[in-house]
Amino acid sequence: MVDLAYVFAGFFVGTIVGLTGVGGGSLMTPILIFFFGVKPYMAVGTDLLFAAFTKMGGTLSFARQRIVPWRVVGLLSAGSIPACLLTLGFLHGQGPADQAVQDLMTTSLGVALLLTAVAMFYKAVRGQQLPRQLSPANETQASTPRHFGLPILFGALIGVLVTLTSVGAGAIGVMALMLLYPLLPLQRIVAADIAYAVPLTLVAGLGHASLGSVDWALLAKLLAGSLPGIWLGARLTHHTPDRVIRSLLAVLLGWAGTKLVLI
Repeated sequence: MVDLAYVFAGFFVGTIVGLTGVGGGSLMTPILIFFFGVKPYMAVGTDLLFAAFTKMGGTLSFARQRIVPWRVVGLLSAGSIPACLLTLGFLHGQGPADQAVQDLMTTSLGVALLLTAVAMFYKAVRGQQLPRQLSPANETQASTPRHFGLPILFGALIGVLVTLTSVGAGAIGVMALMLLYPLLPLQRIVAADIAYAVPLTLVAGLGHASLGSVDWALLAKLLAGSLPGIWLGARLTHHTPDRVIRSLLAVLLGWAGTKLVLI
């Protein structure tokens, strides 16, 4: 029965990720901690690889639809991967099971969830309506950031946050993309957010695995549900009331973030 609950949790989170680009870490990590009693450092490590493989499936789906802006993905990765490696070096030096590191990860996770909730709620209530499609002539312009260095900087900040907490590549990444690329359609922003998260969470997850903070059996059960879930979510992006989903997620993440900060 517990095994089935893990599969269902994976399917639920995978579907949300495919629909919105959000949920890999911001939903799965608190679910593992609060509902399944997994230790924070183990939840973060397992969830990073969960997010990597789940979003890999979503990236393949978006790539087949030819809507991934690879230039955007490259710039974000140029900042996030080096920052991830530096953060992993810090964790290797301290040890993930160290009480001070666990407290840092729990508090950082709570703050990241609260920031994610605020970002999602703002987008749901006040977010601008982005164009649905781009003409080929506008593709290059829409994929050009307001400043060349900003995507790398944002990528670095998100890389540190994701490596410590497994949260940040979703809603915070989407918000950053909306600010940096205001002409990019929402569907392409979601596609870019999912695609750049794949190498980031894979590197971070493998780094955590080398520290012994990945539960491989648990990971397999989560992926059994998430891979079909993200495929379904990616197919439903055209037919879902975006604001309703984001508002509900914002409330859920706000609750989880507050609880973690107050632990």
